[in-house]
Amino acid sequence: MLPSPRSTTALLQCVAGIGALTAMDALVKWLAQSNAVEVVTLGRYASGAAIALMVWQIQRRPSIGVGTMKLHFLRGFLITITALSFFYAIDNLPLAEALTIAFVAPLLVPPLARLVLHERMRRQALLAGLIGFAGVLISVQGAPDGGDARMLAVAAALFAAVTYAATAVLLRSLAATNGATAITLLGSLIPLLLLSPVALLHPLPDSTSLVGFAALGLIGNIGMQLLARAYASLEAQMGAVMEFTALPWAALFGFFIFGDAVRVQTWAGAAVILVAVLIAARPEADLKPADPQSSP
Repeated sequence: MLPSPRSTTALLQCVAGIGALTAMDALVKWLAQSNAVEVVTLGRYASGAAIALMVWQIQRRPSIGVGTMKLHFLRGFLITITALSFFYAIDNLPLAEALTIAFVAPLLVPPLARLVLHERMRRQALLAGLIGFAGVLISVQGAPDGGDARMLAVAAALFAAVTYAATAVLLRSLAATNGATAITLLGSLIPLLLLSPVALLHPLPDSTSLVGFAALGLIGNIGMQLLARAYASLEAQMGAVMEFTALPWAALFGFFIFGDAVRVQTWAGAAVILVAVLIAARPEADLKPADPQSSP
């Protein structure tokens, strides 16, 4: 059975959103070569909040559900610590390796979605998650050592995976009652407020970095808009499996920006990940047994 047009559109939006956020991660890694990680994080959300405010104004100030503000603040806090942890990881690890470790997150989403959203844990989502993670393990075979800070960076990436899984579940909850514009705005504005003290501790970045920060905000907003629209039609656990598509995106950006060679293992893992994505995209068949008392 083929996925419905609505489901196909949501899946494509999800893949495109993940691609945009992976491009943002690559830009973060480049900017972190000349700026502290917390400054890059602040710059990302400062520019993101400015762009999101403009979009919000252009769209005639879509309403923000007052009753969901506690969830927005919780999500904003989790976004902040996720970004700080993950940006530290990608500053100290190869981009593909950091993303690979973060792929623990999709395996955490189904039980969290069951606990928070009362979603039924679909067997095909769990199967797809396990197959996708197997593809990740294949892709990192022979990966180079990340350096002296590798263990701390690995721990930061694992921590970011846990908090990111929580933000994915909250996103699914908020997407049901809040528009993509409001979600994107508060997803940048709240981290900006939490990170604002960083500006007092560091000098003003140079002009090149400021342009880079503006690009981070633009790319991040595009990615979050796409994901917010996708999650309005996708179960959290299905959207989580789509996160595995970040690996081929990371291989692409790593090659063109940092000159990282794309290893055979990376593409082999990407092929397995594609299988997982196709499994996740298929709607569950109606497996109700026939009524034995019904007449033929």
